[in-house]
Amino acid sequence: MANPEHLKILNRGVEVWNKWRVEKPEVEPDFSNIDLRGKRFFQANFSKSSFSKSNLEETWFHACNLSNTDFSYSNLSSSVLNSSDLSGSSLYKSNIQGARFARSDLSKAKILETFIYNTDFELADFSFANLRNLRISRSIFKGANFRDADLSESQIFASDLEGAVLIKTNLTKTILSNVGIYGVAVWDIVKIETYQENLLITPPDQPEITVDDLEVAQFIYLMLNNEKIRDVIETITSKAVLILGRFTEERKKVLDALKDELRQRNYLPIVFDFENTENRSLTETVSLLAKMSKFVIADITDAKSIPQELYAIVPFAPSLPVVPIILAKQKEYGMFESIAVYKSVLQLYRYESPESLLDNIIPAIITPAEQKVAELRGK
Repeated sequence: MANPEHLKILNRGVEVWNKWRVEKPEVEPDFSNIDLRGKRFFQANFSKSSFSKSNLEETWFHACNLSNTDFSYSNLSSSVLNSSDLSGSSLYKSNIQGARFARSDLSKAKILETFIYNTDFELADFSFANLRNLRISRSIFKGANFRDADLSESQIFASDLEGAVLIKTNLTKTILSNVGIYGVAVWDIVKIETYQENLLITPPDQPEITVDDLEVAQFIYLMLNNEKIRDVIETITSKAVLILGRFTEERKKVLDALKDELRQRNYLPIVFDFENTENRSLTETVSLLAKMSKFVIADITDAKSIPQELYAIVPFAPSLPVVPIILAKQKEYGMFESIAVYKSVLQLYRYESPESLLDNIIPAIITPAEQKVAELRGK
């Protein structure tokens, strides 16, 4: 219940109220269960106040200090809270339909189990906010900051997230459907059981392009609109050659020589030293590099890790030619035949010495690989 003395001071004007708040910073004013519909406040200090279960419809709190304020179960429909500090505030099950929070600080706020409709949060700061279990429709979040915010189990429909920041945002079991995401920054988001569909990556004045994944959206848009990125992708996919083999001192000399020879012939050789890998999964890294390559050269001499890598690549990349080579005096590893049966694997080439391998690189490796590329990819 509202304190009569607080209401009396409030009605005398914001200037008096702010002076009283400076003098009584330890007091937590209680304005719960009152009707302030249509009232207007500018630069007022309501920090740590309670407006729980109050009627604040069409009320203005412009540039006010509302930090750590309780708005739970309150009616804030069509209210204006632009440029206000609501950090740490609670809007639990409040009615904020049609409200305006543009440029407001909602960091560490708790907006839970709330229906958000036709609400304006342009350039609002939701960093570290608890936004669980929201139902959002036809609302504006242009340029909003959701860094480290928890949006899990929320539903976002037909809303505008243009230019929003989604860094380490928790989207576990969140639904995003028909959302505008042009210019979003997406890094390290949590996507466990996240449902995404019809995410619009183009601005309003351009033909619509939609995707079904936030992280893919950034890449697709950059690829479509950045000529340099397109050139890089085209260069990688048309010239990259992945070289696999043992990285002992003796064998690495062969692979390095092979790399230099390919480079001179206008290819982009990629040599992955998997004996020295520490951070990422070996199989995952090699598979990714393979998918980016035009063809693969696999030196199975003294095979150790290479059988595992070929099993990770060949069965799952039917259009990627693999050229197996081996020092003539050696015998291929026992299970090589199970890989050799795949159509993408060329006949094993045996070389007498590193010198002979380089001398015959065109007829033994490049020409057969290019022919296989044309065969498998229909070029």
